[in-house]
Amino acid sequence: MFTATLIAPGKLSSGDISAARDRLADAGCAPAAWGWVDAGDAGDIAFALSPDAARQALEGAFPGADVAIQPSEGRRKALIVADMDSTMITVECIDELADYAGIKAQIAEITERAMRGELDFAGALDARVALLKGLDEGAIDLCLAERVTLMPGALTLVRTMKALGAYSVLVSGGFTRFAEPVGAQIGFDRVVANRLVVAAGALDGTVAKPIVDSGTKQAELERAIAERGLTPAQALAVGDGANDLAMIRAAGLGVAYHAKPIVAAAAGVRIDHNDLTALLWAQGISRSEWATD
Repeated sequence: MFTATLIAPGKLSSGDISAARDRLADAGCAPAAWGWVDAGDAGDIAFALSPDAARQALEGAFPGADVAIQPSEGRRKALIVADMDSTMITVECIDELADYAGIKAQIAEITERAMRGELDFAGALDARVALLKGLDEGAIDLCLAERVTLMPGALTLVRTMKALGAYSVLVSGGFTRFAEPVGAQIGFDRVVANRLVVAAGALDGTVAKPIVDSGTKQAELERAIAERGLTPAQALAVGDGANDLAMIRAAGLGVAYHAKPIVAAAAGVRIDHNDLTALLWAQGISRSEWATD
């Protein structure tokens, strides 16, 4: 069996769920029972056939609603591996850091192309960091304090999954000077990111090698699965850019979060409208189980 979850906090009615069930029936998916995860926020519909047809029938059919289609068994994941920039935080750190050097527009254009998959990630990272050569090291801490904000739902998502026994890894193509404090604030068990090289109190324009890239992200997912004695089906991976594609494809629940088109097209689940708590509802975890500060 499979489960289709409609997610639209405060906007769903039983009529919406019934209409979704009808769409599944028309698509030949053999829908069965439905029920609320949280009334008015998220609802589940069980069905027996054709998950791809179910996705086509439901995605975009209900304004403001995200849809998760997945096997019913094993929905609750024991591992979360997450990207940082524009996923766990609201900004791209390198773009914001570039603003302190007065070249944000130049670097942001390269970042956008890399995240769309138009440029080699490692080469694009080297090129952007080279443009920051000579920037005072103090700009990093200033940028962290002034520009870096957690994505809505990030704390609740990770802390709830950890409270339910999951292991968590933050793996970023960004920089340790941002990823380590962000990971500590959210509560990730492990943080992996690139290291900016600093000399005489200023950025020297290079990144320590090897670079954390798409292959690294997949490898970290696979490492965590092996270390924890899990299967890929027990893992959730979430990100927004092309360098997240490999880990998203390798996870049982691969999520494109407010993602670039190349990622949204390839991921099993797209979250386009709601915040990161949508990934708790996608796992059938109701508000009563959410971790709160």
